[in-house]
Amino acid sequence: MNRYDLLSFRLFGVAKFCIFVVITYNHRAMKILHTSDWHLGHTLYNYDRTEEQLSMLRQMRTIVDEERPDLFLLSGDVYHTSRPSAAVQTMLADALMSIHEACPDMIIVVTAGNHDSGMRHEIFRTPWRRLNVHMIGTIDRERPESHIVEIPGKGYVVALPYAYGRFISDGFLQSVLERVGEMNDGRLPVVVSAHTTVKGCDITGHDGVTEYTVGGIDYVTIDEFGCGYDYLALGHIHRQQWIHGSRGKARYCGTPLAVSFDEAYDHSVSIVTVNGDGEPPVLKTVAVDNPFPLVTLPASGAAEWERVKELLSEFPADIPAYIRLNVSVDGFLPVGAMNEALLIASGKKCKVCHINTVRRDAVSATSRMMSVSDFRMCQPVEIAGSYAADIGAVFDDDMKAMFNEALDEVKKDERND
Repeated sequence: MNRYDLLSFRLFGVAKFCIFVVITYNHRAMKILHTSDWHLGHTLYNYDRTEEQLSMLRQMRTIVDEERPDLFLLSGDVYHTSRPSAAVQTMLADALMSIHEACPDMIIVVTAGNHDSGMRHEIFRTPWRRLNVHMIGTIDRERPESHIVEIPGKGYVVALPYAYGRFISDGFLQSVLERVGEMNDGRLPVVVSAHTTVKGCDITGHDGVTEYTVGGIDYVTIDEFGCGYDYLALGHIHRQQWIHGSRGKARYCGTPLAVSFDEAYDHSVSIVTVNGDGEPPVLKTVAVDNPFPLVTLPASGAAEWERVKELLSEFPADIPAYIRLNVSVDGFLPVGAMNEALLIASGKKCKVCHINTVRRDAVSATSRMMSVSDFRMCQPVEIAGSYAADIGAVFDDDMKAMFNEALDEVKKDERND
């Protein structure tokens, strides 16, 4: 063998090795479409949103068809209520069938959230399995392995539905992860799906926020999820975000459709590629378009009633939207203000939902309207001080001390309950 043949042989060997590495890398990587908080059946100020929800579901199928993920992961709050109508349940069934048909080899994992009925998820669990759909609604402490879903040749999912803390024994998740470790001879990626509130998350746009809970779910720390997973797929919080302190492994994908006007941020699904072996997941987001967006007039702050009416009159007649009006007032809105707004919007495709009033002196003092999210971020003593200033009352240091003492007593009573 001359030196040219030897060089060719060596180059061929290197090429084969590179191809092997590429094939092995692609084989190990697991591609996930992570979504949550669909809230099917949600209405906005009594307006039906079926058209938007169907549009979102059609986009889900298109994204699956284009991305070809190994796993479609829906992390809770599939429905908006625990007793969805037959029409809403049919909407979900049709959507899952369509998504399955777009990529028949893909595994679909759906877990229940706090808005869902866990038992309702379990009813048709067996027939759904024939379509690669795993519906997991309740915690099974007797059979923890029932929460493990294998993605053949790609990895494992530990699927946890929402449950009150007392129904999940200490160390339950870690014991399941250890079981996965025993099964995972090929060191394939491991994903955990959970529906909860993690400390440090951005709660912008959420209702039901207290010092201890968001939307009725207690805060947990990222450390409580233990170790042994490569990606933590979270549901419940509606703003997409990575969790600080998770080393880029824990993410809320956010809701694909805004549920309230305060959710004035982008909505999407997360396409996550998980490689395992300690490598951080790779993210791509795909926007979900809403044919009926939620619009606030004016876009920021508040304006006097006459100006708000002008903005509503100027809003294009051919653009469908839900409209919230922010009006600055000294006292009260004019009698019949909503009827006046509805009359202005008649003939337009937009729907006036709500008139939000803001005291003019509060607007001038802050140069902007305090949003619901801003309000929640204020300390109670600050809100009390603002209220005292509004009514012209004295709120000195002695009053602040008395207020904080009373607040401490209330917090003690809450903890004891």
